[in-house]
Amino acid sequence: MEELLTQCDGVDEGSGLDEAVLVEVERKVLWLATAMIDAANAPDRKDPDGLKVGGHQASSASIATIMTALWFTTLTADDRVSVKPHASPVLHAINYLLGELDAEQLGTLRGLHGLQSYPSRTKDPDTVDYSTGSVGIGATAPVWGAVARRYAADTAGSPRSAGRQYSLVGDAELDEGAVWEAVLDQTVGELGELVWIVDFNRQSLDRVVPNISATRLQAMFHAAGWQVLTLKYGRLLTDLFESPGGHHLERRIDEMSNPEYQRLLRCSASELRDRLPGAGEGAVAIRDLLDGLDDAEVTKVIHGLAGHDIPSLVDAFRAIDDTRPTVIFAYTIKGNGLATAGHPQNHSALLKPDQLARLANELGENLADPWRRFADGTDAAALCVDVARRLRRTPAIESVTPRIPQDFGRAVTGHASTQQALGRLLLDLTRLAPDAARRVVTVAPDVASSTNLGGWVNKAGVWSPTQKRDWFADDTETILHWDERPSGQHIELGIAEVNLVSLLGELGATWSRWGEPLLPIGTLYDPFVTRALEPWSFGVYGGGQSILVGTPSGVTLAAEGGAHQSIITPSVGIEQPGVVAFEPAFVQDFEWCMLEALSRLGRPGGSSSYFRLTSRSLDQSLAAVPSDPAARERRRRQVVGGAYALRRVERPAVTLVGMGALMREVLVAADRLAAQGIDADVVCVTSADRLYRAARARGGRGDGDPALLEQVFPASRVTPVVTVLDGHPHTLAFVAAIRGVPSVNLGVTEFGQTGTLQELYRLHGIGPEAIVTAALDLTGH
Repeated sequence: MEELLTQCDGVDEGSGLDEAVLVEVERKVLWLATAMIDAANAPDRKDPDGLKVGGHQASSASIATIMTALWFTTLTADDRVSVKPHASPVLHAINYLLGELDAEQLGTLRGLHGLQSYPSRTKDPDTVDYSTGSVGIGATAPVWGAVARRYAADTAGSPRSAGRQYSLVGDAELDEGAVWEAVLDQTVGELGELVWIVDFNRQSLDRVVPNISATRLQAMFHAAGWQVLTLKYGRLLTDLFESPGGHHLERRIDEMSNPEYQRLLRCSASELRDRLPGAGEGAVAIRDLLDGLDDAEVTKVIHGLAGHDIPSLVDAFRAIDDTRPTVIFAYTIKGNGLATAGHPQNHSALLKPDQLARLANELGENLADPWRRFADGTDAAALCVDVARRLRRTPAIESVTPRIPQDFGRAVTGHASTQQALGRLLLDLTRLAPDAARRVVTVAPDVASSTNLGGWVNKAGVWSPTQKRDWFADDTETILHWDERPSGQHIELGIAEVNLVSLLGELGATWSRWGEPLLPIGTLYDPFVTRALEPWSFGVYGGGQSILVGTPSGVTLAAEGGAHQSIITPSVGIEQPGVVAFEPAFVQDFEWCMLEALSRLGRPGGSSSYFRLTSRSLDQSLAAVPSDPAARERRRRQVVGGAYALRRVERPAVTLVGMGALMREVLVAADRLAAQGIDADVVCVTSADRLYRAARARGGRGDGDPALLEQVFPASRVTPVVTVLDGHPHTLAFVAAIRGVPSVNLGVTEFGQTGTLQELYRLHGIGPEAIVTAALDLTGH
């Protein structure tokens, strides 16, 4: 099941690398990372409010050897690496030695506009391949980066890169469900460029993990088709195991619990001589073995893990099988080389001044000059220059993102839903804007047909790393054709929303990573947007630009029941940085908004979008789209801007503001009020997000367009306001503040029941009856 790598021939054999020089670099990396965190917590950096700055010296020390071996012996310019969040100082230390950072920048860790707390692709000044910090999400990012890289190469016709995708993962991070959702996806087993290196230090934030089992974890990866390599003991221990009585020592260490092992790391040589032999059958043989070692060697015995042995690591890197994913379990010590090594509460512990001074002395460093580089002319300095040259990348030449039309220029008639409009738009794009359509890639977690992508899938095909036979191609009763090939433009995932949005983030970053802009669109059921919210947010934070479509939404699911009724997603769209949220009511509104959203993808300064769509069919004539070209263009600008006046009356007594599928109910309510002599303006909101930005911009805050407010809510037509949507009412509650008027805000505040649409509207108080009642209350009738 696993390949246990314990034998090593040394890194200099056939490689031209000097182990002594690599150890020198490793020690420098350990020092710089430790000193960086110490500087961040220096007295002159103290927060005025007393909040800690913090950092993770022990977590950095745990992986310093692994990262040194990887960068300085194995990485190529084509490789990409996701670094575990708490090891960001190690990454910056290496980049500093490779000439990417100035000495002054090392002192800015965790400071404003300085080196970020966790690796950030968009905010750090040096090379960061993947943003991490959200546990489990950064670890899996290279999985989706590999898929995105292959997809971009396949659809652009360029050769696939030979580079690997590495994830440096803390063992506690393997508790995250996102990890296993990614590992188990059927596509992942075909990605031989994936290499995960597990920093197996058996400690978490609060404790030594008592029952973590490498064997169980290895079996899980093996079952998913991965190559599993295990690095447990370094050369000192493997040599001792071959000595007389050594097999007793090996069995003793193998069988002891994690907490006992960690406690021994804190022992002196004399304590080890007493405690390490134990009381079992081989105790005498182990004691005799230790008697043949001096105190320094005895201390090294318990610290002799392969994750801190550079030759063992290099041997593992050479053993990687590029035909399937690989995971390397590298046994390490949290805090290795520091005074806090192995302490169960060392996670965020900082070295005391005397401990830091002692470390500087041990490593040959100077506290007064902590950022000293290797002296010119030394072998270590020459190695840094050579590695920097080897890892230097040619900047990606960005392809021009195809032009997206603003308007297809057609009249939309009949009855249709915005969910149906999604599939139609994609097919129309292939005919009216083929260059743009070739850049579109859709993604769904086993809901392509139920989110109306069926026609698109039939036309565009399904992407697969290899051509696969469609066994139902000759079945006349099969409507959805599953034609899997490298040129397909739809990617189907298993039922895992985290995987969906994680892949969207990477597909949305290909323009900046590889110079190949894509137009990624992901569909999922709207209630599950919140399940995917964290990885979606992190993809946006990492620079991914994509479109997420939640459909169907709200209580318009009707008979689907409360479990599938989304309530908070409209406000989530407003609150999500880097995203513009839309909830159009009519097909024409959707088309304009989607084309505008597509135009913001795959380019510097672009952004992502979220669409909340519904399966409820509306009479499209209710949109009253102007036929005059100038008036139509004005309507289009207002639609993409966030809102427009759907109906104006001569003397409004109240303004009814609706969003999404409830516009029919709003118009019915307006007619009923008019029959009572109460005239109402009707405003259709297409993006509460952009409307809210416009309101903020009027006060000089943010980047919205305040001109929209005068067009839609002019000062000459100030009235009380009723707002209504199929979602939480506070989403539109800000509208009344635009003109400072009384308001009633209607919406859904609890999970509903199964029933007809009109029954649910009455249940939640969002139907015509509730709207009319609210308007009467406000107008005093």
